[in-house]
Amino acid sequence: MARILDVAKHAGVSVASVSRVLAGLPGVSEVTRERVMVSVKALDYHPDLAARRLRSRKTDTLGLIVSDIRNPYFTEVSRAIEDVAYANGLRVLLCNTDEDPEKENFYLDMMRDENVAGVILSPTLALLSRYRAADYAFPVVLVDRCESNSDADAVVLDNVDAAQRLVQHLVDNGHRRIAFFYGAASATGRQRLQGYQNTLAAAGLTPISQALKPTTEEARVMIRQYLERHRQVPDAVVASSGLILLGLVEGLREANLRYPDDLALAGFDDMPWTRVVTPGITVMAQPTADIGRSAIELLLARIAQPAQAMRRIVLRGDLCIRGSSIKPAA
Repeated sequence: MARILDVAKHAGVSVASVSRVLAGLPGVSEVTRERVMVSVKALDYHPDLAARRLRSRKTDTLGLIVSDIRNPYFTEVSRAIEDVAYANGLRVLLCNTDEDPEKENFYLDMMRDENVAGVILSPTLALLSRYRAADYAFPVVLVDRCESNSDADAVVLDNVDAAQRLVQHLVDNGHRRIAFFYGAASATGRQRLQGYQNTLAAAGLTPISQALKPTTEEARVMIRQYLERHRQVPDAVVASSGLILLGLVEGLREANLRYPDDLALAGFDDMPWTRVVTPGITVMAQPTADIGRSAIELLLARIAQPAQAMRRIVLRGDLCIRGSSIKPAA
C-alpha cells in the first residue's frame, strides 16, 4: 500500500507539500498541486484520515450553515463553496437554520463536536448582534450578512448601494409610488431597506415598505393584502430577495395585475425564471459564484494563518434591466 512518502517521491516534492495539498491548505502552487494529485491517482494512495484527525485534532470537514437552503441564492453560493472544497479534497457539512436561532445554536454546537476545520455561516440577526469570533473554537467566515461594526471575516454584497441603484432606476423611469417588500429577519433585508429609503428621500418621495417573512408564500399573501387595503395601485413594487420576488409575481397574477402595464416590478437575485418570463423581470444580480469562492478561500486562509487581521470582502451587484420596470409608451 502506497505511503505519503511514496507520493512525495513520485511527484518530486516534499512530504510537507503533499500534506498541504491533501489538507486543502493554501501556500502550494497549482503546478505542485496538480503533480501531487496525479501521483495520488497513479499510486492509488488513500490517506489515513483517522490518523490525521488524531494528530491534528481537526477533520478535513468544513461546516456550511445557511438560513434557507430553498433560497436559490444560497443554493448557488453553496455550490461554489462545494466546488472549491472538492478541488481541495475537503468535505462540506451543510446545515439549514430556517432563520431560527435555536437551530443555529444547535448546529454551531454540532460543528464544535465534529471538530470541523472551520465554518461558513449566514447568521441570524440574534447571533449577528452579539457575534465575536473569539467565542468559537473554529474559524468562522460570515457570508451574506454582516454588520458594519462586526469584527469578522466576511463576504457580503454592498446591499445599500445595490438597493439604491435598483430603486433609482425606477425613479428615473418616472415611478413615484414605489412599495418595498423586504425580509425583516436578516441584516441583508434591513440594509436593502436603508438603500431604498435613501433613494426615495433624495427624490423627495414617501416610502411604502412592508416587512415580512422572506418566503414566497408570505410575499404572495402580503401583496394581496396590501392591494386590498389600498385603493391606489403603486407605480412599482420591489422585492428584497428572489423568494419574495416570486411571491409578488404570484400575488399580482392572482389580482389580475400585469407588469409593466399596471405597475412596474423589480427585485433582487437573477434567477433563471426571471429571464424566461415575458416580459423579463428587472433584477439586481448578485455574484453568487464569487461570493461562495471568496468565502471558502477566506476560510482556508484563516485556517492557515489564524493570527492574520480580519478581512471583509464587499462585492457589487449587477443591475439587469428588463421589460418589467419600463413604463409602456402612452
